Amino acid sequence: MGIGTTLRKMFTRPYGTIAAGEVQALLAQRRAVLIDVRERHEWSTGHAPAARHIPLGSLPARLAEIPHDRPVIAVCQSGMRSARAARFLARAGREAYNLRGGMSAWAANGLPVKGGSYR
Repeated sequence: MGIGTTLRKMFTRPYGTIAAGEVQALLAQRRAVLIDVRERHEWSTGHAPAARHIPLGSLPARLAEIPHDRPVIAVCQSGMRSARAARFLARAGREAYNLRGGMSAWAANGLPVKGGSYR
């Protein structure tokens, strides 16, 4: 393996990114799964109605709960932890995406929020 191939592997993301508006359309068609990787106290401040709550630290142990046959979109507060989750999911064989901007972008786009009083 050459240096170019090694560098590409090191710096290429094994997952995609997706905008909040695109996520809503996929969820409405039941074509994707949304995983919220924030901690419980963050989840309780409000979350996307269709999201499943699996904190980032629990993701490896709960991987079996995540379907293989549908795209998986990870979300956190701003997109940093969900990028880590998406990388993990992609390396575990899932078609994975990071919700760009996280719940902040979700709420800023006026998308529905369940529970709490998220802002």
